[in-house]
Amino acid sequence: MRNNLSSVLAPHAADATRFLKALGHEARLLILCRLLDGETSAGELWQDSSLSQSAFSQHLAVLREEGLVTSRKEAQMVYYRLASVDVIDLLQLLRRMFCPA
Repeated sequence: MRNNLSSVLAPHAADATRFLKALGHEARLLILCRLLDGETSAGELWQDSSLSQSAFSQHLAVLREEGLVTSRKEAQMVYYRLASVDVIDLLQLLRRMFCPA
Protein backbone atom coordinates (compact mmCIF):
# COMPACT_ATOMS: atom_id res chain seq x y z
CA MET A 1 0.00 0.00 0.00
CA ARG A 2 2.76 2.43 0.93
CA ASN A 3 4.58 2.04 -2.40
CA ASN A 4 1.33 2.56 -4.26
CA LEU A 5 0.58 5.76 -2.34
CA SER A 6 4.11 7.06 -2.91
CA SER A 7 3.91 6.38 -6.62
CA VAL A 8 0.66 8.34 -6.84
CA LEU A 9 1.85 11.30 -4.74
CA ALA A 10 5.50 11.54 -5.78
CA PRO A 11 4.95 13.13 -9.21
CA HIS A 12 2.84 15.89 -7.62
CA ALA A 13 4.61 16.42 -4.30
CA ALA A 14 6.91 19.18 -5.57
CA ASP A 15 3.98 21.10 -7.07
CA ALA A 16 1.95 20.76 -3.88
CA THR A 17 4.92 21.87 -1.79
CA ARG A 18 5.42 25.03 -3.89
CA PHE A 19 1.70 25.79 -3.71
CA LEU A 20 1.61 25.41 0.08
CA LYS A 21 4.83 27.40 0.47
CA ALA A 22 3.22 30.28 -1.44
CA LEU A 23 0.27 30.14 0.97
CA GLY A 24 2.60 29.78 3.94
CA HIS A 25 3.60 33.43 4.24
CA GLU A 26 1.32 35.68 6.27
CA ALA A 27 1.55 38.62 3.84
CA ARG A 28 0.68 36.47 0.83
CA LEU A 29 -2.17 34.78 2.67
CA LEU A 30 -3.60 38.18 3.61
CA ILE A 31 -3.39 39.34 -0.02
CA LEU A 32 -5.22 36.19 -1.13
CA CYS A 33 -7.88 36.59 1.56
CA ARG A 34 -8.44 40.19 0.45
CA LEU A 35 -8.96 38.93 -3.10
CA LEU A 36 -11.76 36.65 -1.90
CA ASP A 37 -13.84 39.84 -1.97
CA GLY A 38 -13.19 40.18 -5.70
CA GLU A 39 -10.83 41.73 -8.20
CA THR A 40 -8.80 44.56 -6.70
CA SER A 41 -6.20 46.98 -8.01
CA ALA A 42 -2.58 46.52 -7.00
CA GLY A 43 -2.66 49.96 -5.39
CA GLU A 44 -5.63 49.09 -3.18
CA LEU A 45 -4.07 45.78 -2.18
CA TRP A 46 -0.82 47.52 -1.27
CA GLN A 47 -2.63 50.20 0.76
CA ASP A 48 -4.40 47.46 2.71
CA SER A 49 -1.05 45.88 3.57
CA SER A 50 1.67 47.00 5.95
CA LEU A 51 4.42 46.15 3.45
CA SER A 52 6.85 48.36 1.60
CA GLN A 53 6.03 48.66 -2.08
CA SER A 54 9.07 46.55 -2.95
CA ALA A 55 8.17 43.73 -0.55
CA PHE A 56 4.55 43.84 -1.70
CA SER A 57 5.60 43.51 -5.35
CA GLN A 58 7.80 40.53 -4.51
CA HIS A 59 4.92 38.77 -2.76
CA LEU A 60 2.60 39.42 -5.71
CA ALA A 61 5.24 38.00 -8.03
CA VAL A 62 5.34 34.76 -6.00
CA LEU A 63 1.54 34.51 -6.13
CA ARG A 64 1.56 35.06 -9.91
CA GLU A 65 4.40 32.58 -10.49
CA GLU A 66 2.59 29.89 -8.51
CA GLY A 67 -0.63 30.50 -10.42
CA LEU A 68 -2.65 31.64 -7.41
CA VAL A 69 -3.56 35.03 -8.89
CA THR A 70 -3.96 36.47 -12.35
CA SER A 71 -3.72 40.07 -13.41
CA ARG A 72 -5.02 42.35 -16.09
CA LYS A 73 -3.87 45.82 -17.00
CA GLU A 74 -6.24 48.66 -17.77
CA ALA A 75 -4.41 51.84 -18.77
CA GLN A 76 -1.94 52.40 -15.90
CA MET A 77 -3.82 50.22 -13.39
CA VAL A 78 -3.12 46.54 -12.72
CA TYR A 79 -5.96 44.49 -11.27
CA TYR A 80 -5.58 41.14 -9.52
CA ARG A 81 -8.02 38.31 -8.92
CA LEU A 82 -7.84 34.76 -7.65
CA ALA A 83 -6.81 32.43 -10.44
CA SER A 84 -9.13 29.47 -10.02
CA VAL A 85 -12.13 28.02 -8.27
CA ASP A 86 -9.77 25.62 -6.47
CA VAL A 87 -7.86 28.54 -4.94
CA ILE A 88 -11.14 30.19 -3.93
CA ASP A 89 -12.40 26.95 -2.36
CA LEU A 90 -9.20 26.49 -0.36
CA LEU A 91 -9.21 30.09 0.89
CA GLN A 92 -12.87 29.81 1.88
CA LEU A 93 -12.01 26.68 3.86
CA LEU A 94 -9.17 28.52 5.62
CA ARG A 95 -11.50 31.43 6.34
CA ARG A 96 -14.07 29.09 7.91
CA MET A 97 -11.38 27.40 9.99
CA PHE A 98 -9.49 30.46 11.22
CA CYS A 99 -11.79 33.48 10.86
CA PRO A 100 -15.05 32.53 12.59
CA ALA A 101 -17.79 35.10 12.19
